[in-house]
Amino acid sequence: MQPARSIDAESLAAFYSRVRNYTEQLCEPLEIEDYVPQPVVDVSPPKWNIAHTTWFFEEMILKQFVPGYKVFDPDFSYLFNSYYNTVGKRTARDHRGSLSRPTVKRVFEYRKYVDEQMLAILSSGSSGSPPYQGGVAESRGGSLDDGGSTSDVVVYAANYSEPPRQQKALTPLLGKEGSKINDLIILGLNHEQQHQELFLTDLKYTFGLNPTFPVYREGYFPELTAESGTRTFIEIKGGDYEIGHAGDGFCFDNELSRHTVRLDDFQIASKLVTNLDFLKFVNDGGYRDHRLWHSEGWDWVNQHGIDAPLHWHRLHESENVSIAERTQGTAANDPDALWYQFTLGGLQKLKLDAPVCHVSYYEAAAFAEWKGMRLPTEFEWEAASSKFDRGLRWEWTNSAYLPYPGFKKPDGAVGEYNGKFMINQMVLRGASVATPQGHSRPTYRNFFHPHLRWQFTGIRLAR
Repeated sequence: MQPARSIDAESLAAFYSRVRNYTEQLCEPLEIEDYVPQPVVDVSPPKWNIAHTTWFFEEMILKQFVPGYKVFDPDFSYLFNSYYNTVGKRTARDHRGSLSRPTVKRVFEYRKYVDEQMLAILSSGSSGSPPYQGGVAESRGGSLDDGGSTSDVVVYAANYSEPPRQQKALTPLLGKEGSKINDLIILGLNHEQQHQELFLTDLKYTFGLNPTFPVYREGYFPELTAESGTRTFIEIKGGDYEIGHAGDGFCFDNELSRHTVRLDDFQIASKLVTNLDFLKFVNDGGYRDHRLWHSEGWDWVNQHGIDAPLHWHRLHESENVSIAERTQGTAANDPDALWYQFTLGGLQKLKLDAPVCHVSYYEAAAFAEWKGMRLPTEFEWEAASSKFDRGLRWEWTNSAYLPYPGFKKPDGAVGEYNGKFMINQMVLRGASVATPQGHSRPTYRNFFHPHLRWQFTGIRLAR
């Protein structure tokens, strides 16, 4: 990661509280039964997500830097480790939903305990501030609508030219390790913001398998947000472009080092592909035309019976679509049936002008082939990103997830964050309607295996 040493302890405490509280706001609509199920290996239960983000602060900071720190529960280091081999053994990824114990209540007690310890560090790091005494309640604030925005805090990040007094934000309690701890806290908060998005997408996948189509939050339909205006193609002149993170703000290590790439002339769409656009592909037999697909994509379509984006359902119009119809697929081939989409607010009629969502790289590439176009490379996307709006969907690019020139994995467990995943995955750019505010930038590199589509993924065309 890019260090963030110039955030003063008071601002960092506010950032910490806001991010941590937003995770708990996301939990507010849940029933206790919602916290545990894990239908597939790719999604994690809410209970595991909220425990793992707490595990990061205990394992990476409190256990390493606070003398005499007493862990909340020795078993949690094993139970809630994700993939850090440096830390030790862990629960198998596909068994996270098997953990009926510890209870949800116990996990929230764990979060409170760790928050108290973390805020004690931050309070002691503020000049003249007394040690932290209370819980986290005094820092509550924000709402689902403001997305836990961190923009008012992140602007301070990682400015090495700041005066020494800000460089020493956490040194009163932890001495020369203060700057390193400061950086790890920033990383931990960005890590938690990633899991806030995963919280929603994982939960939506689980709810989407339920034939009753549960509502996560009444009236909450972020997937239905549409772009205004007419789609045009933006001309980008060829030449040398600087790619990668620049400046003093936080970034992940995979956004470095900034380097020059040479691009040819190209055009990129000003708007995302809509549900209507993709419906035309479906109706034209796009899922049945092998000529449009990569070989592995064609195998995937046939092995799994894919015929539409994830969370699309063809059903008869009625006030109450029966569970039997949903599970037996009686309307699948009925020309009078209508397309619906499952959203975080429940089942809705397919909104034709909203960007298509929950498509794999294979589907995105096949659609682009059908249109006689292509997906942009991640370098083209970044070079053009100031010319269009972004943030409704993570946008598939035609770039493999590989290290930039000069990339170097950090030492220790943090070095496992990104580098070891740079194989067999494709890069996505932008952000989505589930991404917390303040957690997006033009250089951000998301990455997934090409068959995955449970995230809010979409398509922007290039030519």
